[in-house]
Amino acid sequence: MLLIADSGSTKTDWAIVTAASQPVVLNTQGINPVHQSREEIVQIIREEFVGLMGSTPEVQKLRSAAILTPEFPMAVYFYGSGIRPEMEALMTSLLRESFPQAEIVEAHSDLLGAARALCGHKEGIASILGTGANSCLYNGEEIVEHMPALGYILGDEGSGSVLGKRFVHDLYGGLLSEEIKETFEKETKLNLAEIIRRVYRQPLANRFLASLSEFISGHLDDPGVRQVVVRNFEDFLSHHIKSYKRPDLPVSFVGSVAWHYKEQLQEAAANLNFSLGAILKTPLAGLIAYHKL
Repeated sequence: MLLIADSGSTKTDWAIVTAASQPVVLNTQGINPVHQSREEIVQIIREEFVGLMGSTPEVQKLRSAAILTPEFPMAVYFYGSGIRPEMEALMTSLLRESFPQAEIVEAHSDLLGAARALCGHKEGIASILGTGANSCLYNGEEIVEHMPALGYILGDEGSGSVLGKRFVHDLYGGLLSEEIKETFEKETKLNLAEIIRRVYRQPLANRFLASLSEFISGHLDDPGVRQVVVRNFEDFLSHHIKSYKRPDLPVSFVGSVAWHYKEQLQEAAANLNFSLGAILKTPLAGLIAYHKL
């Protein structure tokens, strides 16, 4: 009886995995030990998660069928943003405190979670492309090399935030058509002055820039817009994946940006002679498969 968690700063997906039933997934708010105190994290687990365990119909059925016993969970595997090496011990201790009956308790980074979900027990290159971007070289069990994630100002090529930044640059730099510019301002109710205000004077500029993906994805029939997306992926592959010097390995991806722009990602990979592996929207199903083997 396993409990597998995939956590971001906004949401945590908890998968209850047993041999005798389909996985049941419960959702709580996100857990990130960089931004939350020990007490806040324990409260989320003990109140939100335990509350769902007692009230969710799917869980009640597992209990009624004696599939879930008081020993659940026997093992806990937690993958999350903010689980840096120096945070693993803290997160592990919080999980042990919350699940004292578990024989195995592990806490790892979301990047290792992505690698295990995408590559399983095989060697490969794993990448996360969402609001931000990250990647690693993986040996089938652990990360052996990692390109640092520098954020959307210094890096993050391939991410949603950099995609939005480059789209704005090309849109107001005269590299996209006037028709697209007019359509953008009409549909989004944004103009250059408002964009500058949102980026330079409001918090979470990276999320705002990433939100422009909604417009971009709806106008991929425009050659200029499509090329913004393809170039963003080409830069990610050239600046990050090429550095691993393993052209023999497939490159796999997880995250909303990779998932929604599959065709453009495949085009960029073909342009640069990279071999693609799996492309997943979220890592949870892959993590369940990894830990059930």
